[in-house]
Amino acid sequence: MTKKIKVAVVGIGNCFAGLIQGIEYYKQHPEREITGIMHNKMSNYSIYNIEFVAAFDISKKKVGQTLERAVYAEPNLVKWTKLPKSEVIVKPAPILDGVGLYVKDLIQPVNSRPIEQLREEILKEISNSGAKIILSYLPVGSQKATEFWAEIALESGCALINCIPVFIASNLEWRKKFKEKNLPLIGDDIKGQVGATIVHRTLAKLFTDRGVEVESTYQLNVGGNTDFMNMLERSRLESKEISKTNSVQSQLKQPLPKGQIHIGPSDYVEFLQNTKLAFIRLNGKQWGDRSMNLEIRLEVDDKSNSGGIVVDAIRAAQIALDRKIGGALNSASAYLMKSPPIQMRDEDAKDALNDFIEGKRND
Repeated sequence: MTKKIKVAVVGIGNCFAGLIQGIEYYKQHPEREITGIMHNKMSNYSIYNIEFVAAFDISKKKVGQTLERAVYAEPNLVKWTKLPKSEVIVKPAPILDGVGLYVKDLIQPVNSRPIEQLREEILKEISNSGAKIILSYLPVGSQKATEFWAEIALESGCALINCIPVFIASNLEWRKKFKEKNLPLIGDDIKGQVGATIVHRTLAKLFTDRGVEVESTYQLNVGGNTDFMNMLERSRLESKEISKTNSVQSQLKQPLPKGQIHIGPSDYVEFLQNTKLAFIRLNGKQWGDRSMNLEIRLEVDDKSNSGGIVVDAIRAAQIALDRKIGGALNSASAYLMKSPPIQMRDEDAKDALNDFIEGKRND
């Protein structure tokens, strides 16, 4: 029997709720073919090998609760399926810059203890749990908090999967640290299964491959969960906008000037809840400098959209641990993340990840 993949999760929000409830949904419906996933098996690991053995958060509504109770606690909106009772108790994490101005009242942060005390408690919890992978679902804009958890991964001997747009895997100094410790690193900023950025990338590549010169483009996103509420604080968006913009720019023959490309969250619409709406437009020149444009509207469940990506990231990290491969996993990062250390065309990244799974490459 294939061993369990033991994961510690940071941030018990809607994204994690969608991930864990999705795994449970398929457990409860074995007759259903697993959809929303790109690899059914990865080196004999299925989604059912994933076990969440430790959990950390900053909300009074979640800290001290069993994991399944925390998953349903407000302001979480994901309630797809009933989870079994968990023995995992959610432990406190340092707040640092992990709480935005607009969500503070909803989150109700716990009174933070001295950071060194929390660090020791966290390291002990990870050790006792047997976790070998840290999965970070921190909010957008959590630069200091993300760096804290990267340090925890290094100290505890865990792989790190960074799902948010803070640059760890795409930062040379952090990559060196994980390489020196021989620990896998996957990041940064999780893609959706068929989300706004992957669709925008595909359209940009289509224009380029068909000889159309892209002159300008935008991607506007709105949603109604705490993620979008948090992003009303524009100062937290710098890395998010860079991540999404660079992901699309990488597919163009020539990057667009700053004033000709706009990609980023646009507004919070409460009644949309976990539904995300994306409005994408590309303007280009065809033969004879004749103008053309393409405009689409995408509607997705934003949390469902990332679940199948994250189960691949978790299993890729475990494969690297099994093979004692450390440092940034370029293949998994390029296929699964918006801001990997090395940008690839999506079809090339898929081939690279499959080669990694089959043992034909070590990154």
